[in-house]
Amino acid sequence: MKKFTLFLIAILFIFSCERKETSFIDPTTDDDINYFIWSGLNLYYLWQKDVPDLSDNRFANFDELYAYFRGFESQESIFESLLNRPEDRFSVIVDDYIALENSFQGINLSNGMEFGLVQYRNGSTNVFGYVRYVVPNSDAVTKDVKRGMIFNQVDGNQLTVNNFSNLLFGSSTNYTIGLADFNDGNPTSNGTSISLSKSEIQENPIAISKIINDGGQKIGYLMYNQFARNYDSELNAAFANFKAENIDNLIIDLRYNPGGSVSSATYLGSMITGQFDGMLYSKEVWNSKVTSALAADRFINNFTNQIRNTDASGNVISQENINTLGLNNVYFIVTNSSASASELVINSLSSYIDVALIGTTTRGKQVGSITLYDSDNFQRTGDNLNTNHRYAMQPLVFEISNKDNKNYPGGLIPASTDFPGVDLGENYGDLGVLGERSDPLLDRALIYISTGAKSYSSKNSFYNFDEIYDSKLATPASDYMFVEARK
Repeated sequence: MKKFTLFLIAILFIFSCERKETSFIDPTTDDDINYFIWSGLNLYYLWQKDVPDLSDNRFANFDELYAYFRGFESQESIFESLLNRPEDRFSVIVDDYIALENSFQGINLSNGMEFGLVQYRNGSTNVFGYVRYVVPNSDAVTKDVKRGMIFNQVDGNQLTVNNFSNLLFGSSTNYTIGLADFNDGNPTSNGTSISLSKSEIQENPIAISKIINDGGQKIGYLMYNQFARNYDSELNAAFANFKAENIDNLIIDLRYNPGGSVSSATYLGSMITGQFDGMLYSKEVWNSKVTSALAADRFINNFTNQIRNTDASGNVISQENINTLGLNNVYFIVTNSSASASELVINSLSSYIDVALIGTTTRGKQVGSITLYDSDNFQRTGDNLNTNHRYAMQPLVFEISNKDNKNYPGGLIPASTDFPGVDLGENYGDLGVLGERSDPLLDRALIYISTGAKSYSSKNSFYNFDEIYDSKLATPASDYMFVEARK
């Protein structure tokens, strides 16, 4: 990211000269953070030109900037005031970048129970949770929590749209869930409870990788739950097995994958194919300040035949040849929890091969971010990193599309004109076992592969529930799609 760095230093040098000449206020740590927020967004924010307070001439000097932002109650409120809401749905600021960095690697404070939250079918404000899966080596495993369990109470309180955040994602690391019977979408408590404790655990995003023999075909099945760079080699190993088994078809399950690294998304697309090495995979649009400073080829991502990841200092931490399958068609299982990098893979591949979707409409997140730190060049390794705080920003800085300039801010729709397949939601009353035919979505994917049939039996029918939140969204990494610093 050398060119980015030089451009940043040039701009910040001009402002720093003015600061020395005109600033009479001795800045506090809060003032430093406020300036970091403003300057980072002023340079990188995708909608910088659309926010008056981010204008280059908004403040005559540092005293004016400090005084203005001292009128806000918090750094979070300052950040929020500088965003282009409601178009920007995803930019965030965090007060602990260590937790954010860990989360990008799948390390989170968690009890290991991954779940979705759904509003009762009767239209009330009541909410129930359903267990999606359990992370290995977690407290939830030891407490025998299973996929498909329904809970509607936490610490004796009925979950509602107004209290679920505090009860499940508050400061406490312990809570007790009250289990319930599904009752056709209006769960009723059954008197069973489970106490769970959170600790720092790391989740391997490659949850399941197996071969399914069906109708004389070998079908590879991969459940992949986060685009985490530190697991790229493990992902490549899964594809080595698919290649050795000479699979006929491939199902990639992204139903619970909120996104992550653009480079990992590019590697996955390259593993699925291989015949398009060096060709355009995706392209990014940044704001005019950034695009005017760099050559056009810095904003494109090409199919590749090699994994090459570096650390923040540019040191190579992994480098290996990609195991490619050369497929001309692929099947994805998706839901509204499939976002950002998940959507990027599907969209980018659709320009080259046949892509089918089984599930429900995806999130609709065609924009991405970078992590900005309070240093001279906004990088973690930059000079003068402010050690008096741990604030970092994850603002939206680019929009991404496939080679045909297409993306889908409304989400990717299964069984649509652009994406053939099957429109089918999760059956909360009978989720089945992930990776097995008892899972309705996997079962429908296998039937679609073998017969092309889009319909499904009443056994697998579903109601239109309002799924309002999930445990992945509560992690620091949430549903961000990001690029790394480029050297």
